[in-house]
Amino acid sequence: MSRVRILVLTSSTGGGHDARAEAFAEWCFQLYRHDVDVRIEQMLEKSSVVNRAGVGFYNWIQRKAPLLHTGFYTLVEGLSIINTRRVSFGSSYYAKVLREYRPHLVFSVHDCLNRGYFQVARKVLGTGAVRCATYCGEFSGGWGYSRNWIEPSADLYVSRTPTARDYALKLGIAPGRALVRGSLMRPRSHLEVLAPAQRGEYRVRQLGLRPDLFTVFLATGGNGAHNHFAILPELVRHADRCQAIVICGRNKQAYNELVHWRTQHPEFGCHLQGYSEEVHLLMQASDVIVTRGGTTTCAKALHFRCPIIFNAFGGIMPQENLTWKFFRNGAASRKIESAADFARIIDAWMADPAEYGRAREAFIALRYEEDPTVVIRELVDLAGQAAGAQLQPLPFPPRE
Repeated sequence: MSRVRILVLTSSTGGGHDARAEAFAEWCFQLYRHDVDVRIEQMLEKSSVVNRAGVGFYNWIQRKAPLLHTGFYTLVEGLSIINTRRVSFGSSYYAKVLREYRPHLVFSVHDCLNRGYFQVARKVLGTGAVRCATYCGEFSGGWGYSRNWIEPSADLYVSRTPTARDYALKLGIAPGRALVRGSLMRPRSHLEVLAPAQRGEYRVRQLGLRPDLFTVFLATGGNGAHNHFAILPELVRHADRCQAIVICGRNKQAYNELVHWRTQHPEFGCHLQGYSEEVHLLMQASDVIVTRGGTTTCAKALHFRCPIIFNAFGGIMPQENLTWKFFRNGAASRKIESAADFARIIDAWMADPAEYGRAREAFIALRYEEDPTVVIRELVDLAGQAAGAQLQPLPFPPRE
């Protein structure tokens, strides 16, 4: 049987796009082993100096000045005009990849890698030889939902929520090609699940924390943007009733400074990591997570029933606003713009645990059950149409 080839287009603007690309590749191997060949391309960074500079500037804004992103976002929206039928920057590299790899499916998980990219793929490979699909991770529509996501010629358009799907239809995606398929998390997130009785043991044995204290997870994206030093003093005031899990992403300076901070506060329980591959377990060990509105982190938090306090220090980026709006409207989730905002929330929860309980119940009510293999099978079947192949997936969870 000939191998089905899938080219995944992503970029490291934040960590969510790459996380979904990697999750897709892991799922394909989990279900199809060597019958499906997945090639992930950081297409913006690798194809053009202009694109690479834009990615770097985006990530600098996210770390240092979120408010600047509104202007940058408006500028990037112009790609929806100049990339209508072609790729304006980096087309030579992209065409070279297409000719060399000859994918049966071009699968985009990034807003700036749809318009023009699908047209070029069909021109280089032939209309019948390739299919094109998009996975959009936004939670809702409106300002912040990039028009670059919308390429009406896509053979399949996958949205995370019905709210986001409805907005995509409004912008031009054909109803018959639009699906709602949930989170696209790695297989281990569905396999490594702590039972309620295991939570306390995990806190003690793996994290060195108390099994019974209210546990706050201070998260960050992969690039390490954080406000941990503003929030931690508010938790220390409740050291007899709460503790923290803190991660720093790839920010070595933050990690080093937090190591020193922790030694100066022996009365406060604090588990510290740099970049973590165990976020799905840390969420399960936590009572609440403080995070910016990154779609991947927030989707995991919902899946693992860990309520979110949205970090809006320095402003909130347009895409983050889509996530915040979804949880605000659906669960009255809270956001904080200062340490004082956080103090008001944690003080109220420590004084009245029932108030936290109500917030958690409203959050969990937004949760949905999903079969994570459905969207993988649908995308592989789409690639199989171009390859002339029908593949049968392995069972999941794996049989012993």
